[in-house]
Amino acid sequence: MKTALFYGTTTGNTGDIADKVNSHWDAGEIDLFDVADTSLNRVTDYELLIFAIPTWDYGEVQEDWLDIWDSVDEIDLSGKSVALIGLGDQFGYPEWFVDAMGMLHDKVAKQGAEIVGHWPVEGYEFEESKALTADKKHFVGLALDEDWQREQTDERVNNWCDQVKLELGIF
Repeated sequence: MKTALFYGTTTGNTGDIADKVNSHWDAGEIDLFDVADTSLNRVTDYELLIFAIPTWDYGEVQEDWLDIWDSVDEIDLSGKSVALIGLGDQFGYPEWFVDAMGMLHDKVAKQGAEIVGHWPVEGYEFEESKALTADKKHFVGLALDEDWQREQTDERVNNWCDQVKLELGIF
């Protein structure tokens, strides 16, 4: 399955996560794109899209994603599978934990994407999140906190990658 991972990063954390996800796939199976340097028009070349987005401050979209935010509304994602990764700070900003992932989810779902890779909320402490599924038992994608739970990141990334592959039948 032809796969691309699009990410935006300011501090480097989201870029590091993109590298971790890439290393979990076989060599050459994922193409990585920093949204600061790449148009989202490239999504048409791929079947599986992984979007990695950090949440800034009080539930704000990271600046590189913000620069292309409106272009997401112009892309037809029908027939595409989309998996999401969100980074946030559950203790510093507990009312907005991984909100940007939830906002991006809503945009890509409206464009016809099939969302894969929901992730359980167990093991996190936060007050609110726009990234919760309707049952509030899962996030719409992988939630990571590099500020307070960095030691859990590798295991979470590995398990989530396995889960996404299993959901898509590419194991």
